[in-house]
Amino acid sequence: MSVSFHPDNAAQAEFWGGAGGARWAERQDYHDRVLRPVTDRLLAAANATRGERVIDVGCGGGAMTAEIAAEVAPDGEAIGLDISDVLLTLARRRAPAGLPLSFLHADATIHELPLARADLVVSRFGVMFFADPARAFMNLRRGLRAGGRLAFACFREANLNPYFIAPLRAALRHAPPLPETGPEDPGPFSLADEARVRRILGAAGFAETRVAPHDLELDVAAGQGLDAAAAAVMSYGPASRMLQDQSKAVRAAASADIRAALAPYARGDSVLLGGAIWIVTATNPME
Repeated sequence: MSVSFHPDNAAQAEFWGGAGGARWAERQDYHDRVLRPVTDRLLAAANATRGERVIDVGCGGGAMTAEIAAEVAPDGEAIGLDISDVLLTLARRRAPAGLPLSFLHADATIHELPLARADLVVSRFGVMFFADPARAFMNLRRGLRAGGRLAFACFREANLNPYFIAPLRAALRHAPPLPETGPEDPGPFSLADEARVRRILGAAGFAETRVAPHDLELDVAAGQGLDAAAAAVMSYGPASRMLQDQSKAVRAAASADIRAALAPYARGDSVLLGGAIWIVTATNPME
């Protein structure tokens, strides 16, 4: 079935439906382990309960969607929505049997959700990539019942996130930076500004917005040691994209520098980098 995308989301659809999504899918278990602290904080804030209908936006490989399905079972429903058919193929393959769980290939900005049916919309980092976030959140709100809830996680400022910055500084010694993006362009830091988050959700019609800071330690080694952490940075993410067209010798030198940059963060088999996020909650006003 053909899927329609908002024109300004075409680049994201191409990236996540192509090589970017394939690289993420290859390391999905790793990403789920690294982002476990984020998932735990978000699920606690979302507080899904038995019988609720929940939409997980940007669900990726579907691990969090499955956890939500277990929380709302047996008479609730969890729907994972993503722009990437590559990641949804993985999500469907990994979905546990017997849970009220389904997946939908769609663009959350324009997809016509059943009106006023969902109790809760959640997202772990998926909403940071909307080209028109006010329109996307307005569309998601239409799918929520009156009094329904929104809960999502997004990154705060880049300089508060060694998770991103420590590997990038090392990579910059060996390759030119990626093309500069504006602070409101789709990407990891598009919702870093609390005032912008509140403005967008207000324009979309949400109420009772709460933007809570959380400071986490993210284990980029996923418990597998310093060499695994350096290999992960080289295989996916902004440092990997900076270095992908460099020679084998340059990549080897960069890998050594990245490993050295990560070494001070090593604690046994973990490599703990700081991650600064917002957990944002809001409600769809009662009519």
